[in-house]
Amino acid sequence: MALISQEQHGTIMLLTLDHAPVNSLSLPLLQELDEAFNAAVSSSEIRAIVITGAGSFFAAGADIPSFLQLGSGVKDFLAHGVKVFDGIEHSPKPVIAAVNGPALGGGNEMAMACDLRIACPEARFGQPEVNLGIIPGWGGTVRMPKLIGRSRATQLLLTGDAVDAEEAERIGLVHHVVPSHLLVEHALNQAERLASLPPLALEAIKELLSNPDLAQAGESERMARLMTTDDATEGITAFLQKRRPQFRGR
Repeated sequence: MALISQEQHGTIMLLTLDHAPVNSLSLPLLQELDEAFNAAVSSSEIRAIVITGAGSFFAAGADIPSFLQLGSGVKDFLAHGVKVFDGIEHSPKPVIAAVNGPALGGGNEMAMACDLRIACPEARFGQPEVNLGIIPGWGGTVRMPKLIGRSRATQLLLTGDAVDAEEAERIGLVHHVVPSHLLVEHALNQAERLASLPPLALEAIKELLSNPDLAQAGESERMARLMTTDDATEGITAFLQKRRPQFRGR
């Protein structure tokens, strides 16, 4: 039985974690997610990706029973999770997390790897690993301070406390909170908006955000390169003609 369901909505790919009861992140699920995500990134038809969870959980973190049975294989398991989440963060296409319930441990790390996070009121976010005598292993201590600041991240990481959707929005961990029944629709609408924008420009913005060391020189170089593209010509021409541009990613 598939652990990841795939639904194409025009130029949007909706990936749904389906590992009852809490969508725990087992190695098979991560492998399926990696395959499905890479296929969406490689597809010329897909311009944006939405990730959500089935049922009442987004993802409750690593599958603890299987995690404990890994023994010496735990390093490979952790490395695979890092690879998957880094792939999400550095994807050339925008990725939205539609957080339909608790996103804890690896689930929160996966959400933080996405470009935008939209949550329902029932969502909760946290890195509870310290309560198990361990620490986040898939980017929690790296991405959380970047998103919400070191002071607040320090508190959440050291205590293992979770925050609700309202607090997550207040501190900048999520971008919007919408009613549960509108969550996926809202995420798809946001994805469609991003999909209508020039892909090469979105990719350049994502690259610069992920690599602050590129600094001003990197931004200027990419701006100059984009000015030679068909998309830039189309965007400027459409602006002058007061019409909606049609971007083709070239």
